Amino acid sequence: MAGAKAALVLCMDVGFSMSNSAPGEESPFELAKKVIQKFVQRQVFAETKDELALVLFGTDSTKNSLDQDGQYQNITVHRPLMVPDFQLLEEIATQIHPQSQRADWLDALVVCMDLLKTGTQGKKCDRVNISLLTDLNTPASSEQLDVIIENLKKANITLQFFLPFPAEEDEEDGGDADRRSSGHPATGKGLTKEQQSGLDMVKHVMLTLNEEDGLEEIYSFRKAVEQLCMFKCIEKRPMAWPCLLTIGSCLPIRIVGYKAVTEEKLKKAWTTVDAQTNQKDDVKRETVYCLDDDNETEVQKDDTIQGFRYGSDIVPFSKVDQEQMKYKHDGKCFAVLGFTKQNLVCRHHFMGTQVIKVFAAKEDEHAGIALSALIRALDGLNMAAIVRYAYNSISSPQVGAAFPCIKKDYECLIYVQLPFMEDLRQFAFPSLENNKKFNPSDSQLSAVDSLIDSMMLVEEEDDNGDQKDMFKVHHLPNPAFQRHFQCLHHRAVSPGAPLPPMEPWLKAALERPDIITERCRGPLEEVKKKFYLTEVEKKKKLKTSAQIFGKDSEEPDAKKAKADEEEEEDYNFADIAEGSVTSVGSVNPAKDFKLLIKKKSLPFREVCQQLTSRIEQLLGNKNTLYYMKSITCIQAFREQSVKLGEANLYNGYLQSLKRSIPNRGLEVFWDLLVQDAITLISKDEVEGSAVSKTDADQFLDSEEKKEEAAAPLAEDTGDVDDLLDMM
Repeated sequence: MAGAKAALVLCMDVGFSMSNSAPGEESPFELAKKVIQKFVQRQVFAETKDELALVLFGTDSTKNSLDQDGQYQNITVHRPLMVPDFQLLEEIATQIHPQSQRADWLDALVVCMDLLKTGTQGKKCDRVNISLLTDLNTPASSEQLDVIIENLKKANITLQFFLPFPAEEDEEDGGDADRRSSGHPATGKGLTKEQQSGLDMVKHVMLTLNEEDGLEEIYSFRKAVEQLCMFKCIEKRPMAWPCLLTIGSCLPIRIVGYKAVTEEKLKKAWTTVDAQTNQKDDVKRETVYCLDDDNETEVQKDDTIQGFRYGSDIVPFSKVDQEQMKYKHDGKCFAVLGFTKQNLVCRHHFMGTQVIKVFAAKEDEHAGIALSALIRALDGLNMAAIVRYAYNSISSPQVGAAFPCIKKDYECLIYVQLPFMEDLRQFAFPSLENNKKFNPSDSQLSAVDSLIDSMMLVEEEDDNGDQKDMFKVHHLPNPAFQRHFQCLHHRAVSPGAPLPPMEPWLKAALERPDIITERCRGPLEEVKKKFYLTEVEKKKKLKTSAQIFGKDSEEPDAKKAKADEEEEEDYNFADIAEGSVTSVGSVNPAKDFKLLIKKKSLPFREVCQQLTSRIEQLLGNKNTLYYMKSITCIQAFREQSVKLGEANLYNGYLQSLKRSIPNRGLEVFWDLLVQDAITLISKDEVEGSAVSKTDADQFLDSEEKKEEAAAPLAEDTGDVDDLLDMM
């Protein structure tokens, strides 16, 4: 059950026999270490409350509470019961190494039992478990075996064994491969006397503890690594949502809703820390509000309100206004508005981020009978209920459909949100049926049918012809989560190393299954034959009379310049339709700036001040879209300044902007400006400029060099992928 607490002990053999392996193969020690690494990773990222201990046997030293009179030697409790963390992962990676001693694995089992007994006193644990990883290549005394088994039963301790070889010869079709890879060629022949004796004892213990499924708890190292590769999701306790299902005004039914499907998102745990100490407390963030004036007058937060951007204007909207605007309703509800046929509720209209299963309230017999009658009636009539759903009094109400669901063990309603009018997107496309050119032939339809059949994600399960899905939702992890956790673990354990490549199993999960690739090869060739492609040559563009007769070359330069100027001065109908522009707005400030310069209704300096004010306003949003809009404004500023021969206003603004970049945190914006090579206006472009061509060229170069020198200390506050790339 999610949220239940467990106590787990990992007991690993690090004796010298664990280092034996065939040339070019991983040793049992390396595989066992991978198993515990993968297991601890899953526990850390699942954020469970389970406590975990690590015991090593075969160590050169001895450290355990039973170390008396020369007993239980070479067994070390590396870590007592506690919640696993990144420190344990780092210790496993750096502190656990093969050692040169041997120890009785039964003695190690007794130490683990004692550790669980003392570590769980006063704690409520729903499950206590010992996982023992060994190659069984050490002598074990079976004198106290029955006593150990009896104590395991009394303490209700479950047991798992992880070995370099499968317990059964026909297990997983890879028993021989596992044995060969660990220096054990085959059952009997490849096992030493100690291993064969130990394996018999392991089977005896497991079958005594669980006669039916005991041997299923004996795993090979390789099989365990494959199963543990996948990170577990964060375990969450199902939260009940009690409510009343109402039909009309006189039929309420007590119900409880549970989220059956919901979009899982990574926990946002990113925080800003000092680059040297990695401590959060060493960095303090302070937000200051200032007026957009020459003195940058500071304003208290209480003296600010939110504004809604509407076109070129900002409509002020206080918190009081926002509260008054909210829709007021009676609180949580699940009210049936009516019923409809299920086939009238289109599947492509399903929306929202969750699916809710609705059950009758527990221990309410009347509610159970009433809801069951409703569910069975809807199912018999093939109908669905249209309901009004509101989670609580402050949430916006929704309209959705509740479908009947009858299973062997339970029955419920399944609620899915439906769209409002504004949520629909209507598109009109011409019909393909009315065009004979696009009508496929029977052979073409047959080829596509064969292709679809060959790519069905099902496979034969048995001789009866039953099929099973290849991709089951319950077994498909989110690859983004898996990659994220893989990188976080690597960065925590190896701070200075580059991030590892994607794990092979995860990369394979993103590819088409091999069986599908093989099955669709023939139908794909048939489709290529039926739908052949022909290369279509582009039609040559017709030349204008000016290009044919060389008008551009024959006209005098003065006449050409005048014509170009007249062409630039032309107004189109779109400009007229937009109305009169009297100031630089926020919707399209660059265009407004150019129009005001053309009209000459305001002094050039005043128009430039309006434009720079808009640029500063855009830069305050710190968003890439606003950065690009600001760069468009700066380009227009430069273009018009060069055209009018006024370089000082532009150069002065760009120089002051560059000086303010570090303090305002606009490095990303400046990088975009550098990429577009927008620099100062030099004397070569405008005679009145005080900037030389060399200074203009170096204006951006110096900034690049500074950024390159500061790059190792830079901190990326972007999204998860950017941060991981930087690490």
